[in-house]
Amino acid sequence: MAALNILLITLDQYRADCLSAVGHPVVRTPNLDRLAALGVRLARHYSQAAPCAPGRACLYTGTYQFNNRVVGNGTPLDDRFDNVARVARRAGYTPALFGYADTGVDPRTTRQGDPRLSNYQGVPPEFDVELELLDEQEAWCDWLAALGYDVYAGGEAALASEPERPAEHGVSAFLTDRLIGWLEKQQSPWFAHASYWRPHPPYAAAGRWSHAYDPDDVPLPVQPPDREHPPWGRAASIAAPSDERAMRELRAQYYGMVSDVDEQLGRVWHALEGLGEWDDTLIVVTSDHGEQLGDQGTVGKGGFFEASYAVPGIIRSSGTPGGPWTRRECVHGERRHPSDAV
Repeated sequence: MAALNILLITLDQYRADCLSAVGHPVVRTPNLDRLAALGVRLARHYSQAAPCAPGRACLYTGTYQFNNRVVGNGTPLDDRFDNVARVARRAGYTPALFGYADTGVDPRTTRQGDPRLSNYQGVPPEFDVELELLDEQEAWCDWLAALGYDVYAGGEAALASEPERPAEHGVSAFLTDRLIGWLEKQQSPWFAHASYWRPHPPYAAAGRWSHAYDPDDVPLPVQPPDREHPPWGRAASIAAPSDERAMRELRAQYYGMVSDVDEQLGRVWHALEGLGEWDDTLIVVTSDHGEQLGDQGTVGKGGFFEASYAVPGIIRSSGTPGGPWTRRECVHGERRHPSDAV
């Protein structure tokens, strides 16, 4: 049997319950639902850690946080750990990255003055970077500027203004365009890691997705038992808006970002089918961590609540059975409860 193509997709800050396939009352994700129906959906799939760098260190190395010791954004990842790109190289692939990996470089592998030492936006060893989209989003902003948009502030300001531009010019569409263009030039087997920014904040969906969901229709978040003395104290993320309307609007924008990135994944599925590689490609979709989205009075990720750690886990290849697995609990790097047979 010929080696499969491998497509590893991470969606940043994506809650596990934001799939229409699991019964979400509002959000629509037809393309992720299709992938789940054709493959395996891990019904209880958890990130090892949050925020971004710790979650991705666990994901890329398959280790627990207490082993890799990446305790926060900016913590270096020890170069002695194996990772998914190194495994791919040993298997004969050339792993390509589209987006970012939020991995702090091991200072023992650098020289004084290396710019990677001052941030956490590095890349795990052995990935070839085909498209770099760090926090500044330079490649996307340069493309927008060439189209005539005023994005001189770049980075977060460009992301916050996504509702003002067509969804086709959004950051998710931009990454998808580059990924599809790359796929069209490849000879099998290939390995691609598509690391999408969305639905990470700022809470501003691209184009038509910014008004795809009526704030009046979105469910309200789970409130802490005692709003005056919340149980999370200083351990959690950012305080959620206290105004109900503002909270509804924030959630509507998050759902719009979810559906936007879902539409982009549909374009990837269509491209693979058009290239005749759909049945020859192993697709894995997950996230680095979740999003509180107002639950327990916070937004962002933190506080050791379900919303911050439960993430999607979908696996599909020609060898996986149709229909989702249920009653599975999985943590990055380890599957639990083997007695819960399908």
